Amino acid sequence: MANTYSQVHLHFIFAPKFRQALICNSWETSLYKYITGIVEARQHKMIAINGMSDHVHMLIGFRTTQSIADLMQDVKADSSQWINGNRFCGSRFEWQAGCGVFSYSKSQVPNLVNYIQTQKEHHRKLTFRQEYLSFLKKFEIEYDERYIFKSPE
Repeated sequence: MANTYSQVHLHFIFAPKFRQALICNSWETSLYKYITGIVEARQHKMIAINGMSDHVHMLIGFRTTQSIADLMQDVKADSSQWINGNRFCGSRFEWQAGCGVFSYSKSQVPNLVNYIQTQKEHHRKLTFRQEYLSFLKKFEIEYDERYIFKSPE
């Protein structure tokens, strides 16, 4: 849209189905590059991406030409197809339904980038579930426990 200007910073958190620890160190950097390509092909700006074997964080400069749901559908569908096509997992890879998405002001971006970049250190003290629930509480988001990311079985 001509003459539409925006500054929207969105932090996404999403996980493999059943939060299984399927993202391996040997290919996680390639996965993050692939997801960055998906995001940027849709005209958004990847600011930071990182995670753990059981979840991914990404911070993007979001353009208002696409819905959040459509972007996540593209990211999950395209990246799971890439993971499966490269046979990185012993079984079929799927992302868990849903995600967390949180908005930040420009002044908060540097701290959030640092937070995302230091995921491995951060998770020495905190589980993914504890982290995710802390975001929901921080942003005062009401939630139903039945729909929180399923724990590994």
